[in-house]
This record gives sequence, C-alpha cells and structure tokens, in this order.
Amino acid sequence: MTKSTITYADNLEPVSFTQEELGWLPWLEPFPADELTERHWAGLVDASRAKSPYFLLLARDPDILQARTKTDKDIFYNTSSGLPRAERELSATATSRYNGCIFCASVHSRFATQFSKRKDDVQRLLDEGIGVEIDTRWSAIIAASIALTATPGEFEAQHIERLRAAGLDDIEIVDVINGSAFFNWANRLMLSLGEPTRPAPR
Repeated sequence: MTKSTITYADNLEPVSFTQEELGWLPWLEPFPADELTERHWAGLVDASRAKSPYFLLLARDPDILQARTKTDKDIFYNTSSGLPRAERELSATATSRYNGCIFCASVHSRFATQFSKRKDDVQRLLDEGIGVEIDTRWSAIIAASIALTATPGEFEAQHIERLRAAGLDDIEIVDVINGSAFFNWANRLMLSLGEPTRPAPR
C-alpha cells in the first residue's frame, strides 16, 4: 500500500531561531503508539520518547532507531570525561543553525543554556548566525563545528590548532567532532521528515 504524504495547510512554521520549545509535525504517518512491541520499545531506548511523533516515525525501523539513539546518548550524555555537556550542546546548536534546522536548534540551544547558564551568548549564536564571536573557546567550537558541517573535507589542522589554543584537549576535540557530525546527519533527517510548529500560546 502506498503511503501518502501528510500536509498541514494551517501550520505557520517558525521563521526565526529561538530557544522556545517548538512542536514538530511528521510528513509520514508515525508508528501507532498502541501497537508498539517489545522490539519497538527496545528501539526507543527511552520509553518517554514514545510521546514524540518524530521518534514514533523512526520506530518504523526500530533496530536502526536503537543504534541511532544509543549513539546520540553516548555523544551527549556520557560526560564523565571530555567536553562539558554545555559545549557538546553548543556544537549541536551551531550545526543546526548552519543547516537551518530551527527545531533542532531550539532543542539544543535550550540545553546549551541550561548547562552553561549563558543564555545571552547562546541567543547571540541564534540571532547573529555562524559568524558570531563570543569568546575564544566558544568561538573555536562554533568555527570547528561549522567547518565540519559545511564541507567535512575543509575541517583541517587549523581548526584543531584553534581548539587546542582555546584549551581543549584531544578527547574534548573528538567530542566537538562527534556532536557536529551527528547533528549534521540528524538535521537532514528531521528536515526531510517533517516541519516545526510555533510555540504554543501562553
């Protein structure tokens, strides 16, 4: 049976980057939540994600979803060593800002703010874009993330040297690369499967 694309004629997509919580509408039918099997629950990894239409859509291939989610969690939650969580989220935010993924940028900018307590600096990245200069360390992370996102082959020794000069060690540099690389892929997936919605009225 051919699956038809879902459209939302009344949805007014957000047009600016924000730290507010946005919604997301899928263009394909998500897997029905009441039909989730043990395999699907294993694929979701985190049971609370069954409330998300995005993860329910990805649950149509639960094995791939499980690999994707475990990779995501290891990159962003495994902070016993390496880059602080705030700066992993900064890398994801910069990547999402460059790729034009307003939804992903909203999620990860909120996390960057939560863990850094630097809301104004995070907002500057959203407002001013990828050329923003914040401070030596954050600007180096943003620049490296954008270079890897724009054209991976243009991520060169100069970016590594700038990160080292800003105080990052090798493990922290790998975390910058992982955060940017993962969201360079994740943005494209989200942008091709649905559309964001504006914040709910307060």
